[in-house]
Amino acid sequence: MAYDEKLVTRLRAILARRKGVSERKMFGGVCFMWRGHMCCGVNADNLVLRLGKEGVDEAIRERHTKEMDFTGTPMSSMIYVTPRGYRADEDLKAWVERALAYVKTLTPK
Repeated sequence: MAYDEKLVTRLRAILARRKGVSERKMFGGVCFMWRGHMCCGVNADNLVLRLGKEGVDEAIRERHTKEMDFTGTPMSSMIYVTPRGYRADEDLKAWVERALAYVKTLTPK
């Protein structure tokens, strides 16, 4: 499955100065890990974010978001943001910061 290489490049730029970030192929796209936990990534042209259940419950009410259902079953701690939701650099950065804030609450692996 193809994924949006330009979005991956934009995410790399946002995460470049943060220690403990790694990158993996996952979900047919690219996933960025922070401190050993999945944080954000790209699947097709969707931004993938790990926000935790409460974060998803809040974010899913916002425009340009949808449940992440890669396997056919919605994932309670993750969402997709469609391209219109991350088109502007400041919007993309804000989404990534939300995911980082959630992952920061998890015990490092």
